Amino acid sequence: MVEISLCMIVKNEEKVLARCLDSIVGLMDEIIIVDTGSSDKTKEIARKYTDNIYDFEWIDDFAAARNFAFSKATKEYIYSADADEVLDEENYRRFADLKEVLLPEIEIVQMKYGNQLAHGTAYNFDEEYRPKLFRRLRSFTWIEPVHEQVRLDPVVFDSDIVITHMPHENHAKRDFHVFQTKIAQGVRLSKRLHHMYAMELYISGDADDLAQAESFFAESAVDSERSLDEVKEAACIVCRSARMRGDSHTILKMSLKDLLTEGSSEMCYELGEYFYERGDYAEAAMWYYNALNETQSILNIHTSEDWPQARLSEIEQL
Repeated sequence: MVEISLCMIVKNEEKVLARCLDSIVGLMDEIIIVDTGSSDKTKEIARKYTDNIYDFEWIDDFAAARNFAFSKATKEYIYSADADEVLDEENYRRFADLKEVLLPEIEIVQMKYGNQLAHGTAYNFDEEYRPKLFRRLRSFTWIEPVHEQVRLDPVVFDSDIVITHMPHENHAKRDFHVFQTKIAQGVRLSKRLHHMYAMELYISGDADDLAQAESFFAESAVDSERSLDEVKEAACIVCRSARMRGDSHTILKMSLKDLLTEGSSEMCYELGEYFYERGDYAEAAMWYYNALNETQSILNIHTSEDWPQARLSEIEQL
Protein backbone atom coordinates (compact mmCIF):
# COMPACT_ATOMS: atom_id res chain seq x y z
CA MET A 1 0.00 0.00 0.00
CA VAL A 2 1.34 3.41 -0.93
CA GLU A 3 1.94 6.15 1.64
CA ILE A 4 0.64 9.65 1.05
CA SER A 5 1.61 13.14 2.23
CA LEU A 6 -1.24 15.61 2.35
CA CYS A 7 -0.04 19.09 1.34
CA MET A 8 -2.27 22.12 1.82
CA ILE A 9 -1.85 25.88 1.64
CA VAL A 10 -4.32 27.81 3.80
CA LYS A 11 -5.25 31.29 4.90
CA ASN A 12 -8.16 32.18 7.19
CA GLU A 13 -9.91 28.85 6.69
CA GLU A 14 -11.28 28.36 10.21
CA LYS A 15 -14.81 27.84 8.86
CA VAL A 16 -13.95 24.86 6.66
CA LEU A 17 -10.53 23.40 7.54
CA ALA A 18 -11.71 20.87 10.14
CA ARG A 19 -14.48 19.70 7.79
CA CYS A 20 -11.92 19.03 5.08
CA LEU A 21 -9.37 17.31 7.31
CA ASP A 22 -11.97 15.15 9.07
CA SER A 23 -13.04 13.81 5.69
CA ILE A 24 -9.55 12.68 4.59
CA VAL A 25 -7.31 12.39 7.66
CA GLY A 26 -7.63 8.59 7.85
CA LEU A 27 -6.21 8.23 4.34
CA MET A 28 -3.11 10.34 4.91
CA ASP A 29 0.22 9.15 6.33
CA GLU A 30 1.60 12.68 6.73
CA ILE A 31 -0.08 16.08 6.88
CA ILE A 32 1.70 19.26 5.78
CA ILE A 33 -0.09 22.57 6.37
CA VAL A 34 1.42 25.78 4.99
CA ASP A 35 -0.18 28.97 6.27
CA THR A 36 0.17 32.10 4.14
CA GLY A 37 -0.88 34.65 6.75
CA SER A 38 -3.99 33.64 8.67
CA SER A 39 -5.39 36.05 11.24
CA ASP A 40 -8.08 33.68 12.54
CA LYS A 41 -7.92 30.24 14.24
CA THR A 42 -6.74 28.34 11.16
CA LYS A 43 -3.37 27.30 12.61
CA GLU A 44 -4.95 26.41 15.96
CA ILE A 45 -7.32 24.03 14.16
CA ALA A 46 -4.51 22.60 12.03
CA ARG A 47 -2.49 21.72 15.16
CA LYS A 48 -5.20 19.25 16.14
CA TYR A 49 -4.22 17.18 13.10
CA THR A 50 -0.48 17.70 12.63
CA ASP A 51 2.68 19.27 13.99
CA ASN A 52 3.91 19.91 10.43
CA ILE A 53 2.72 23.50 10.18
CA TYR A 54 4.81 26.05 8.30
CA ASP A 55 4.50 29.77 7.64
CA PHE A 56 5.03 31.10 4.14
CA GLU A 57 5.12 34.79 3.38
CA TRP A 58 2.44 35.50 0.78
CA ILE A 59 3.89 36.91 -2.45
CA ASP A 60 0.74 36.75 -4.63
CA ASP A 61 1.89 33.42 -6.05
CA PHE A 62 -0.07 30.24 -5.37
CA ALA A 63 2.46 28.12 -7.24
CA ALA A 64 5.29 29.30 -4.97
CA ALA A 65 3.27 28.43 -1.87
CA ARG A 66 2.35 24.98 -3.21
CA ASN A 67 5.95 24.29 -4.22
CA PHE A 68 7.02 25.12 -0.67
CA ALA A 69 4.39 22.76 0.73
CA PHE A 70 5.45 19.96 -1.63
CA SER A 71 9.08 20.44 -0.59
CA LYS A 72 8.17 19.43 2.96
CA ALA A 73 6.59 16.11 1.97
CA THR A 74 8.43 12.83 2.61
CA LYS A 75 6.02 10.11 1.52
CA GLU A 76 5.80 8.29 -1.82
CA TYR A 77 2.80 10.25 -3.08
CA ILE A 78 1.53 13.78 -2.45
CA TYR A 79 -2.15 14.62 -2.25
CA SER A 80 -2.95 18.27 -2.89
CA ALA A 81 -6.14 19.52 -1.24
CA ASP A 82 -7.85 22.84 -0.65
CA ALA A 83 -9.62 23.59 2.62
CA ASP A 84 -13.03 23.88 0.95
CA GLU A 85 -12.96 20.30 -0.35
CA VAL A 86 -14.82 17.36 1.19
CA LEU A 87 -14.57 13.62 0.54
CA ASP A 88 -17.84 11.81 1.28
CA GLU A 89 -18.06 8.24 2.61
CA GLU A 90 -18.42 6.56 -0.79
CA ASN A 91 -15.42 8.37 -2.26
CA TYR A 92 -13.42 7.84 0.93
CA ARG A 93 -13.82 4.09 0.32
CA ARG A 94 -12.78 4.53 -3.30
CA PHE A 95 -9.68 6.42 -2.21
CA ALA A 96 -8.83 3.75 0.37
CA ASP A 97 -9.16 1.06 -2.29
CA LEU A 98 -6.92 3.06 -4.61
CA LYS A 99 -4.20 3.20 -1.95
CA GLU A 100 -4.22 -0.61 -1.84
CA VAL A 101 -3.88 -1.22 -5.58
CA LEU A 102 -2.12 1.83 -7.05
CA LEU A 103 0.46 0.63 -9.56
CA PRO A 104 3.98 1.99 -9.04
CA GLU A 105 4.28 3.27 -12.62
CA ILE A 106 1.37 5.69 -12.15
CA GLU A 107 2.71 9.19 -11.54
CA ILE A 108 -0.47 11.27 -11.46
CA VAL A 109 -3.98 10.32 -10.37
CA GLN A 110 -6.81 12.52 -11.56
CA MET A 111 -10.01 12.80 -9.55
CA LYS A 112 -13.30 14.38 -10.47
CA TYR A 113 -13.81 17.82 -8.97
CA GLY A 114 -17.52 18.15 -8.29
CA ASN A 115 -19.94 20.90 -7.27
CA GLN A 116 -17.79 23.46 -9.07
CA LEU A 117 -20.61 25.82 -9.95
CA ALA A 118 -21.42 26.61 -6.31
CA HIS A 119 -19.66 29.95 -5.80
CA GLY A 120 -17.57 29.05 -8.86
CA THR A 121 -15.37 31.70 -10.39
CA ALA A 122 -14.05 30.16 -13.61
CA TYR A 123 -16.05 27.01 -14.28
CA ASN A 124 -18.43 26.11 -17.10
CA PHE A 125 -19.09 22.56 -15.89
CA ASP A 126 -20.07 21.23 -12.49
CA GLU A 127 -17.68 18.26 -12.65
CA GLU A 128 -14.33 17.76 -14.37
CA TYR A 129 -11.09 15.85 -13.88
CA ARG A 130 -8.21 17.46 -12.01
CA PRO A 131 -4.77 16.07 -11.11
CA LYS A 132 -4.84 15.53 -7.34
CA LEU A 133 -2.37 12.78 -6.38
CA PHE A 134 1.27 13.02 -7.46
CA ARG A 135 4.22 10.68 -7.19
CA ARG A 136 6.77 12.71 -5.20
CA LEU A 137 9.90 11.47 -6.98
CA ARG A 138 9.88 10.55 -10.64
CA SER A 139 11.79 7.59 -12.08
CA PHE A 140 12.85 8.13 -15.68
CA THR A 141 12.31 5.11 -17.91
CA TRP A 142 13.61 4.26 -21.37
CA ILE A 143 10.92 3.18 -23.84
CA GLU A 144 10.74 1.87 -27.43
CA PRO A 145 12.71 -1.23 -28.56
CA VAL A 146 14.61 0.74 -31.20
CA HIS A 147 15.34 4.47 -31.46
CA GLU A 148 14.77 4.35 -27.74
CA GLN A 149 13.94 7.47 -25.76
CA VAL A 150 13.15 8.46 -22.20
CA ARG A 151 9.44 8.66 -21.49
CA LEU A 152 8.71 12.32 -20.78
CA ASP A 153 4.92 12.30 -20.51
CA PRO A 154 3.72 11.23 -17.05
CA VAL A 155 1.59 8.13 -16.59
CA VAL A 156 -1.84 9.47 -15.62
CA PHE A 157 -4.72 7.47 -14.16
CA ASP A 158 -8.29 8.83 -14.26
CA SER A 159 -9.91 7.51 -11.09
CA ASP A 160 -13.61 7.40 -10.21
CA ILE A 161 -13.08 9.38 -7.01
CA VAL A 162 -15.22 12.51 -6.74
CA ILE A 163 -14.14 15.38 -4.50
CA THR A 164 -16.92 17.75 -3.48
CA HIS A 165 -16.03 21.44 -3.69
CA MET A 166 -17.86 23.30 -0.91
CA PRO A 167 -16.58 26.90 -0.76
CA HIS A 168 -18.04 29.33 1.77
CA GLU A 169 -17.38 32.36 -0.43
CA ASN A 170 -16.51 33.43 -3.96
CA HIS A 171 -12.75 33.85 -4.52
CA ALA A 172 -12.95 35.90 -7.71
CA LYS A 173 -11.87 39.20 -6.13
CA ARG A 174 -8.80 37.49 -4.67
CA ASP A 175 -7.87 36.06 -8.06
CA PHE A 176 -8.41 39.37 -9.85
CA HIS A 177 -6.06 41.05 -7.36
CA VAL A 178 -3.33 38.51 -8.12
CA PHE A 179 -3.77 38.96 -11.88
CA GLN A 180 -3.62 42.74 -11.61
CA THR A 181 -0.59 42.61 -9.31
CA LYS A 182 1.37 40.43 -11.72
CA ILE A 183 0.41 42.59 -14.69
CA ALA A 184 1.52 45.72 -12.81
CA GLN A 185 4.85 43.98 -12.14
CA GLY A 186 5.33 43.51 -15.87
CA VAL A 187 4.66 39.77 -15.88
CA ARG A 188 3.42 38.57 -19.27
CA LEU A 189 0.53 36.19 -18.74
CA SER A 190 0.91 32.82 -20.41
CA LYS A 191 -1.73 31.73 -22.90
CA ARG A 192 -3.32 29.57 -20.21
CA LEU A 193 -3.45 32.38 -17.62
CA HIS A 194 -4.67 34.85 -20.25
CA HIS A 195 -7.57 32.49 -20.92
CA MET A 196 -8.22 31.86 -17.21
CA TYR A 197 -8.29 35.61 -16.47
CA ALA A 198 -10.67 36.28 -19.34
CA MET A 199 -12.91 33.35 -18.42
CA GLU A 200 -13.05 34.30 -14.74
CA LEU A 201 -13.86 37.90 -15.62
CA TYR A 202 -16.66 36.91 -17.98
CA ILE A 203 -18.15 34.44 -15.50
CA SER A 204 -17.65 36.27 -12.20
CA GLY A 205 -16.48 39.81 -12.86
CA ASP A 206 -18.62 42.87 -12.25
CA ALA A 207 -18.39 46.22 -14.03
CA ASP A 208 -15.55 47.43 -11.80
CA ASP A 209 -13.54 44.24 -12.32
CA LEU A 210 -13.95 44.53 -16.07
CA ALA A 211 -13.01 48.20 -16.06
CA GLN A 212 -9.79 47.45 -14.16
CA ALA A 213 -8.87 44.73 -16.64
CA GLU A 214 -9.95 46.51 -19.83
CA SER A 215 -6.65 48.23 -20.63
CA PHE A 216 -4.74 44.95 -20.32
CA PHE A 217 -7.09 43.12 -22.67
CA ALA A 218 -7.27 46.07 -25.06
CA GLU A 219 -3.50 45.73 -25.45
CA SER A 220 -3.82 41.95 -25.90
CA ALA A 221 -6.36 42.47 -28.67
CA VAL A 222 -3.71 44.26 -30.78
CA ASP A 223 -0.67 42.28 -29.60
CA SER A 224 0.88 40.58 -32.64
CA GLU A 225 2.48 37.97 -30.39
CA ARG A 226 -0.86 36.82 -28.99
CA SER A 227 -2.64 33.92 -30.71
CA LEU A 228 -5.96 34.30 -32.50
CA ASP A 229 -7.70 32.62 -29.56
CA GLU A 230 -6.20 35.15 -27.15
CA VAL A 231 -7.15 38.09 -29.39
CA LYS A 232 -10.74 36.85 -29.60
CA GLU A 233 -11.13 36.34 -25.86
CA ALA A 234 -9.54 39.74 -25.21
CA ALA A 235 -11.98 41.35 -27.63
CA CYS A 236 -14.90 39.75 -25.79
CA ILE A 237 -13.76 41.15 -22.45
CA VAL A 238 -13.19 44.65 -23.81
CA CYS A 239 -16.54 44.58 -25.60
CA ARG A 240 -18.36 43.49 -22.43
CA SER A 241 -16.72 46.27 -20.43
CA ALA A 242 -17.42 48.83 -23.15
CA ARG A 243 -21.09 47.82 -23.30
CA MET A 244 -21.45 48.28 -19.56
CA ARG A 245 -20.15 51.85 -19.86
CA GLY A 246 -21.95 52.66 -23.12
CA ASP A 247 -18.93 52.98 -25.43
CA SER A 248 -20.34 52.15 -28.88
CA HIS A 249 -17.09 52.92 -30.73
CA THR A 250 -15.11 50.35 -28.75
CA ILE A 251 -17.90 47.80 -29.09
CA LEU A 252 -17.71 48.15 -32.89
CA LYS A 253 -13.91 47.79 -32.93
CA MET A 254 -13.88 44.71 -30.69
CA SER A 255 -16.82 42.98 -32.34
CA LEU A 256 -15.11 43.25 -35.74
CA LYS A 257 -11.96 41.64 -34.34
CA ASP A 258 -14.04 38.65 -33.32
CA LEU A 259 -16.45 38.46 -36.24
CA LEU A 260 -13.81 38.71 -38.98
CA THR A 261 -13.19 35.05 -38.17
CA GLU A 262 -15.72 32.53 -36.89
CA GLY A 263 -17.62 34.52 -34.30
CA SER A 264 -18.02 33.52 -30.67
CA SER A 265 -21.28 33.20 -28.79
CA GLU A 266 -19.91 35.69 -26.24
CA MET A 267 -19.59 38.43 -28.86
CA CYS A 268 -22.98 37.65 -30.39
CA TYR A 269 -24.54 37.75 -26.93
CA GLU A 270 -22.87 41.08 -26.15
CA LEU A 271 -24.21 42.56 -29.38
CA GLY A 272 -27.63 41.21 -28.49
CA GLU A 273 -27.40 42.90 -25.10
CA TYR A 274 -26.30 46.17 -26.73
CA PHE A 275 -29.37 46.33 -28.96
CA TYR A 276 -31.69 44.94 -26.26
CA GLU A 277 -30.69 47.74 -23.88
CA ARG A 278 -31.55 50.27 -26.62
CA GLY A 279 -34.94 48.78 -27.35
CA ASP A 280 -34.01 47.47 -30.81
CA TYR A 281 -35.48 44.05 -30.12
CA ALA A 282 -35.50 42.76 -33.72
CA GLU A 283 -31.76 43.36 -34.04
CA ALA A 284 -31.15 41.96 -30.56
CA ALA A 285 -33.08 38.80 -31.39
CA MET A 286 -30.92 38.19 -34.45
CA TRP A 287 -27.73 38.29 -32.36
CA TYR A 288 -29.23 36.17 -29.59
CA TYR A 289 -30.23 33.62 -32.24
CA ASN A 290 -26.66 33.53 -33.52
CA ALA A 291 -25.29 33.14 -30.00
CA LEU A 292 -27.66 30.24 -29.40
CA ASN A 293 -27.51 28.43 -32.74
CA GLU A 294 -24.63 29.53 -34.95
CA THR A 295 -21.58 30.01 -32.71
CA GLN A 296 -19.60 28.35 -29.92
CA SER A 297 -18.66 29.79 -26.54
CA ILE A 298 -15.01 30.46 -25.75
CA LEU A 299 -15.33 31.79 -22.18
CA ASN A 300 -18.79 31.22 -20.71
CA ILE A 301 -21.00 28.39 -21.90
CA HIS A 302 -24.14 30.25 -20.75
CA THR A 303 -23.75 32.63 -23.70
CA SER A 304 -24.49 29.76 -26.09
CA GLU A 305 -27.28 28.18 -24.02
CA ASP A 306 -29.65 29.61 -21.42
CA TRP A 307 -28.76 33.33 -21.51
CA PRO A 308 -29.71 34.02 -25.17
CA GLN A 309 -32.65 31.60 -24.89
CA ALA A 310 -34.01 33.56 -21.94
CA ARG A 311 -33.66 36.83 -23.83
CA LEU A 312 -35.39 35.43 -26.90
CA SER A 313 -38.25 34.27 -24.71
CA GLU A 314 -38.49 37.75 -23.20
CA ILE A 315 -38.59 39.36 -26.63
CA GLU A 316 -41.34 37.01 -27.79
CA GLN A 317 -43.50 38.25 -24.91
CA LEU A 318 -43.07 41.92 -25.84
